Amino acid sequence: MSRKLSEFKHVTYLWDNSKTSHFKGDEVALLVYRSNLLGADLRLTNYGGGNTSCKAIASDPLTGREVEVMWVKGSGGDLGTMKKSGLASLYVKRLRDLQEVYRGITHEDEMVELFNHCIFDLESKAPSIDTPLHGLLPFKHIDHLHPDAVISIAAAREGKKITREIFGDSVGWIDWQRPGFDLALKLREYSDTHPGIRGMVLASHGLFTWGETSYECYLNSLDVVDTCAEYVEKEVKKNRTIFGGMKVKPLTGKEGIERAARLAPVLRGYCSSQVRMVGHFSDEPRVLEFVDSIDLGKLAALGTSCPDHFLRTKIKPLVLDPKALQNLDDAETLRKKLAPEFDAYRKMYASYYESYKHPDSPAMRDANPVVILYPGVGMFTFAKDKQTARVAAEFYINAINVIKGAEAISSYVALPKQEAFNIEYWLLEEAKLARRPKPKALTGRVALITGSAGGIGKAIAKKFAEEAACVVICDNDESRLNDAQNEFSSKFGTDSFITSAVNVTNEKDIQRVFDQAAIAFGGVDIVVNCAGLSVSKPIEEHTEKDWDLQYDVMVKGQFLVTQKGVGVMRKQNFGGDIVNIVSKNALVSGPNNAAYGSAKAAQLHLSRLNAAELGKDKIRVNVVNPDAVITDSKIWSGAWAEGRAKAYGVKVEELPAFYAKRTLLNEVINPEDIANACFTFVSGLLNKSTGNVLNVDGGVASAFVR
Repeated sequence: MSRKLSEFKHVTYLWDNSKTSHFKGDEVALLVYRSNLLGADLRLTNYGGGNTSCKAIASDPLTGREVEVMWVKGSGGDLGTMKKSGLASLYVKRLRDLQEVYRGITHEDEMVELFNHCIFDLESKAPSIDTPLHGLLPFKHIDHLHPDAVISIAAAREGKKITREIFGDSVGWIDWQRPGFDLALKLREYSDTHPGIRGMVLASHGLFTWGETSYECYLNSLDVVDTCAEYVEKEVKKNRTIFGGMKVKPLTGKEGIERAARLAPVLRGYCSSQVRMVGHFSDEPRVLEFVDSIDLGKLAALGTSCPDHFLRTKIKPLVLDPKALQNLDDAETLRKKLAPEFDAYRKMYASYYESYKHPDSPAMRDANPVVILYPGVGMFTFAKDKQTARVAAEFYINAINVIKGAEAISSYVALPKQEAFNIEYWLLEEAKLARRPKPKALTGRVALITGSAGGIGKAIAKKFAEEAACVVICDNDESRLNDAQNEFSSKFGTDSFITSAVNVTNEKDIQRVFDQAAIAFGGVDIVVNCAGLSVSKPIEEHTEKDWDLQYDVMVKGQFLVTQKGVGVMRKQNFGGDIVNIVSKNALVSGPNNAAYGSAKAAQLHLSRLNAAELGKDKIRVNVVNPDAVITDSKIWSGAWAEGRAKAYGVKVEELPAFYAKRTLLNEVINPEDIANACFTFVSGLLNKSTGNVLNVDGGVASAFVR
């Protein structure tokens, strides 16, 4: 290593001997530890990218003899979160013996199946295509990383010369070649003919480094990356017109976010023409520097370099013309303005496919863009779920970093189009896609649920999240929102939801939460109106304030939330679902219930009116009528329960049994029962049903609709 730990400026040294001392020579445990450290620093490698390995002696379970085994990151997974179960383990000798049956580069893909004959631990992860790159090299500990700084050099026109300028003979250069057995042979040949080297830069791809111990390997990787980053940074500082300088002045703060929020649902609609997509938005400085630049059109058209970047972001992004995007609230005009841009992109992608396909290439995939750049505003990415969309954005930011560095030190060179196609439509990648789990019912759907920090609303949000929807949890109780955030984060992960404090009687508040949903997920296609409260008093005790509060929250609130939701759904242009949580009381007359019961009746008829109006937009409006859902309900924790108990002449604690006994099924109704009813409406099984009322009350004959 050429520098001291204190001199690292562009990477973070994380190794802690107090955490590794108890491993006591367990090389696999040290490999997992090293991998997690490398994956924790996105300057070293991106999410899901790179792989690491170690070779050690183990007892053969068949013979009891000592054999050399390699543990290497398996197919899929992420270094930052990988555990031992994410490793593949293979007999080193068997893997190297595959050289005897290798039939050359035209038979590259058949080698992957042969890796299975080299498996040491039958319960380990499936080996990846990079397995032989680690196995054929003679080093005990190897890191293969995709650092932006290194790829800036690897993707520069003079990258080979610059690598030699920085490292002399200590780091080698391998010309671009798709990963596989043939590339592994080239790496092994280079290391054999250049003894003493500490690593290799793979053109347009990444970095290989190694060490005698796991710690030495870790230090070597950090040192090489930091050295490259320092070189690139100095060149960037010299060059004050990166990307040709600024062409478009970025919109600042609130204005830029508002424009992004208004536009996102339209973009989501176009990107969902084949499969429902979820969006992500980024306006961080690195993005704006690129999208606002003079050279944006030229550089974006080149596409990315590193295969990991390319696989996540497609052949190139769609760059929008900001002059064409004026009135972002006029959905129809906006869609007409954008239609030619999406048509042109789809035709470009189809032409790319036809120009570079092979006789055995998989069928053309979705021709819509993954990355959309909006000068002055930022970057949108769209994918099958939020995590994939977010990661695509991260990868394109990696690509921006690479382009910036390469332009500063030389000039940027993207993957040749044929090579890019060969990566994107690689039969091995297609097989990997085919092995993915079948999407759940609400994959790609975004649901906004009012009153969802507890009770019925939270149960609905949970059910939808379990079925892979992204959920917007909004409520006026910030304490319960905080609890819900902690619970959902732990159970579903932070990509699956956002929370927002919302007053459903305030139009600006409602617009704000729909804007938040558009920024977080690209839009909304399920709205559940669940916010409510209740007042139970005899008519002579009802106040005007009681009356106004009931109608403002439940009737006006349902109207305003539906109105804003419909605006977003019309921009997306693929329909949607509105489910209103009403009540048995909308149909049944009971004592001491004038404001609540009549407001519920208004909610029910408003639902019918909306269903009649919105059918032309393919927006379905349906109603779930619960009754006596007491669990985790704020309504039942106060005066309402006391009022209902008084009206029926029972004690408060006797209410659940009282309500169950009066039903045909003699059942207590729980929040999960209402959630299941809502899911039934939005699951896709009832896509031709609107204007319906589904009673979930245990069977109250007087509440039958007909």
